[in-house]
Amino acid sequence: MGKKLLMLVGDFGEDYETMVPFQALQMVGHEVDAVCPEKSAGETVKTAIHDFRGDQTYLEERGHDFEVTATFDEVDPAEYDALVVPGGRAPEYLRTYEEVLDVVRHFFEAEKPVATLCHGPQILAAAGVLDGYEMTSYPAVRPEVEAAGCSWVDEVTVDDNLVTAQAWPDHPEWLAEFLKLLGTEVSEAEPAAADD
Repeated sequence: MGKKLLMLVGDFGEDYETMVPFQALQMVGHEVDAVCPEKSAGETVKTAIHDFRGDQTYLEERGHDFEVTATFDEVDPAEYDALVVPGGRAPEYLRTYEEVLDVVRHFFEAEKPVATLCHGPQILAAAGVLDGYEMTSYPAVRPEVEAAGCSWVDEVTVDDNLVTAQAWPDHPEWLAEFLKLLGTEVSEAEPAAADD
């Protein structure tokens, strides 16, 4: 049976880290509500595409318009089974909303599954929920998450209710680990027999 998931999004969140989990989690039967402070259902946020081309940091280009599916002020985190926090630039300002931090704290206090990657852990660090965890993030965020009390590792990591990854290239492993936390079983269907 599908779970009800909440996803925190904002302008210039990473396109792949927003679009891919949103669609993949629905594909396997989960309901996903994407919310953004000060946005109502049907409004959009702008995404950014971050690519790695041999520079000292990532290159950012304009991505898609991503539709918010629920109104932030109307959601009750208690009604959701898990939380998804994508990366990109959105976390650096989303963490300034006390209401966002309260949502994050709810999922940790209730020990519900949380999946985050890239710069998403900036929100978790600001919420004060990382103390004692082993996790990863985009390497440039490592000082922030270590200062928040966790130990940083260089790979997709699962620690209790938290699954973390460094960036969108980690999607296959990160999403697979999150689905395990959710108790989602995915099996390959047998191909249909061809009629002669």
